[in-house]
Amino acid sequence: MNTARLEAFSDGVLAIVITIMVLELKIPHGAELSAIVPLLPVFLSYVLSFVYVGIYWNNHHHLLTFGTRATAREMWANMHLLFWLSLVPFATGWVGESHGSAMPAACYGFVMLMAAIAYKILQIQIISSSGRRDELRAALGRDVKGLISPVIYLAAIGLAFVMPMISYALYALVALMWIVPDRRLERVVGEKRAA
Repeated sequence: MNTARLEAFSDGVLAIVITIMVLELKIPHGAELSAIVPLLPVFLSYVLSFVYVGIYWNNHHHLLTFGTRATAREMWANMHLLFWLSLVPFATGWVGESHGSAMPAACYGFVMLMAAIAYKILQIQIISSSGRRDELRAALGRDVKGLISPVIYLAAIGLAFVMPMISYALYALVALMWIVPDRRLERVVGEKRAA
């Protein structure tokens, strides 16, 4: 299968994920600004999750530019990633409605941890089958952010049972680490287009 088809399918799934998340936002009951206050936890969890989905969408796009034909392993690794990302609306909704409870905070971290692992598996599959594997390996380098993120998720999951707000801060920290598109991949893709 052509990677463009795989990317198009993934784009569709991610668009649906975002749509489901936004449908969870309820309209305030009242016309005054104070009517929004009770909805802030739901809105903030939506914003964080929207940023995460955007980060995955952006980096997924850059990663798939290194392949031309998707192998069966790549397709299943991609489905594995999409599975975990499809659970983001559930975790987001639970966090928004739970008002800082431990289990939803831990669940959110678990979904993010599993998505990070699934993305790493997809990277490995693309590296193993890409004709541009050396370029991709060089672009990824030591992948410090990719190695640190799961450690932060694990810490945040544990801290959710002590102080959930710290775990949310850690999830936001990981999002901030990744908010800028992966320059390593972007640079190699840009050089290839210019050549």
